Amino acid sequence: MPSRLRPVTGTPTLVLEPEDAGPRTLLLADLHLGLGASRERPGGPPEADARQLAESLRVTAEAVAARRVLVAGDVKHPIVGTPVPLRPVVFDFFATLLSAGLEVEVVLGNHDVGLVRHLPREVTVHPASGAVLDGVGVFHGHTWPSEAVLRAPTLVVGHLHPGFRLAPSPDDPVGKRRCWVRLELPPPSPPRTRHRPRHLIRAREVIVLPAYNPLAGTEALNRQRPARGRTFLYRRFLSQGTPRAYLLDGTDLGTLTASEPRGRAGPAGSPHP
Repeated sequence: MPSRLRPVTGTPTLVLEPEDAGPRTLLLADLHLGLGASRERPGGPPEADARQLAESLRVTAEAVAARRVLVAGDVKHPIVGTPVPLRPVVFDFFATLLSAGLEVEVVLGNHDVGLVRHLPREVTVHPASGAVLDGVGVFHGHTWPSEAVLRAPTLVVGHLHPGFRLAPSPDDPVGKRRCWVRLELPPPSPPRTRHRPRHLIRAREVIVLPAYNPLAGTEALNRQRPARGRTFLYRRFLSQGTPRAYLLDGTDLGTLTASEPRGRAGPAGSPHP
């Protein structure tokens, strides 16, 4: 049987269970370490503190018996460079995971310029073009992935910070929640020439990860198109079928009708990505 992906209910993470009964991997994206940081709190405010995020990730990995963690881009929040106060924060975040016995891998995102030199040497780093892990292609989503990634049957990406706008309530006055997005792609069209086109998407499924950092901005995809800077993933992947959204607790929010998909839509899919 192929590798299986399943969400960890209540968290913005996926568990990858390989077909050969090998070690499980926890997938996540958009940590944005240092978001909201100050001189007094270089790791960020309490609800997004790097130590808190590392501990929650460690607990989740232990709960699902994952032995490896892969971050699909945007480890840090500053786009260019890593401010001096943030450097030990980044190092300690990954040191916490490594000390728990986890293998750690990172796919570079658009915020990760200058990141590598501040990571523990045990962290495996993949380029922004992505990586294939147990048959699943993983990339951040701000640039075109490699041919190997595009050949994977399932793609997992971040970058979009998907959200869903709900009616506000006293407990949730904003009404915007992080969500998953799942899309089944139609088979690629036959080439019009004898030459096989480059960058052909052979994947049949795309899953967009919610941002792991709870303070990272979210795109209310049922009300608006993504902001500038996230349109690449939207135009080249999500517009090729009918995306479907799910809250972190598994609630099926239905199709994203505001996405105005082009081409033949894929099937509705399973009740949870």
